[in-house]
Amino acid sequence: MQKTIVSHLAVATTAAFLLAPIQAQAEQAAKDTSAHTHDHAHSHDHDRDIYKGYFDDDQIEDRALSDWGGDWQSVFPLLEDGTLDKVMAHKAEHGDKSADEYKTYYTVGYETDVDRIEIKGDTVVFHRGDEAVTGVYESDGYEILTYKKGNRGVRFIFEKTTGDEAAPDYIQFSDHRVAPAKSDHYHLYWGDDRAALLEEVTNWPTYYPSALDGKEIAAEMMAH
Repeated sequence: MQKTIVSHLAVATTAAFLLAPIQAQAEQAAKDTSAHTHDHAHSHDHDRDIYKGYFDDDQIEDRALSDWGGDWQSVFPLLEDGTLDKVMAHKAEHGDKSADEYKTYYTVGYETDVDRIEIKGDTVVFHRGDEAVTGVYESDGYEILTYKKGNRGVRFIFEKTTGDEAAPDYIQFSDHRVAPAKSDHYHLYWGDDRAALLEEVTNWPTYYPSALDGKEIAAEMMAH
């Protein structure tokens, strides 16, 4: 009887010895999962703060024109034809203006006659209906703007080096990002006076990928 008890204890001890590493691995996996979840949530909150215009200067990095590469469409026609009315209604549900007031505000903001922009390499093509002008651009750094609400934005600036005379001397991108990343949409300011463009904060022509239809763009807008 005593021998049997000893044998059972030996088996139990061996099992505990074998299970200990498995339990330790499980506990570590749980910790890693918790840490990953926390880090992911922290990163998401961090990105959301930057999107809203709250960031530190040391988070800003120079960006290449390739961040905005692609074929883009203006959203102004979508606002005019009513496709974005649901977006305005959505904003009214969460903001301090009526849907009509938001539409008036964004009409001023989105207004432009440049209905399409193509960016490939260092070349930018501006389309106005059937007409197009082309410019070749290089980075001219960035500028930080502080808004009335206390949040900030970064304008990434590019200067024309050659191209059509009608192409603007400067283009300035704002896409709620402060470091290299592929843009999913952007606000673009253009003209021949670098400093004057930095003063423009009421008209910000906005572009989304040309491959998206109006419903998809509206969904993207409401997701932010």
